[in-house]
Amino acid sequence: MKKGKGSAALACGGIVTGAVNGLFGGGGGMIVVPFLTGVAKKPPLVAHATAILVILPVSLVSAVFYLVNGYFDTELFLAVGLGVAFGGFLGARALNAMSAGEATVLFAAVMFAAGIRMII
Repeated sequence: MKKGKGSAALACGGIVTGAVNGLFGGGGGMIVVPFLTGVAKKPPLVAHATAILVILPVSLVSAVFYLVNGYFDTELFLAVGLGVAFGGFLGARALNAMSAGEATVLFAAVMFAAGIRMII
């Protein structure tokens, strides 16, 4: 990507990611990973790792908004939060052990399954 046009495209992708994450309370990774591999031409493992780091601040901003507006359940957060943290650790370790092709296939399968689940 050329620096000038690439920066604008990356910023637009960031805006879309932030909007999706804020609107749905998550799911930005489903935008960032295909965007980084397709538009930014980054390797899949770099795209997945970058997506995790990008989603953290986006999720924090969204979480503050939801908290301020009363859309927060402390008990639910505590129950799910520990599992998510441990799962994130396991997932990051698994990504480190995968090839780019394996990560891409697994990501596509999870996205497909999520789409089917939402339809059913």
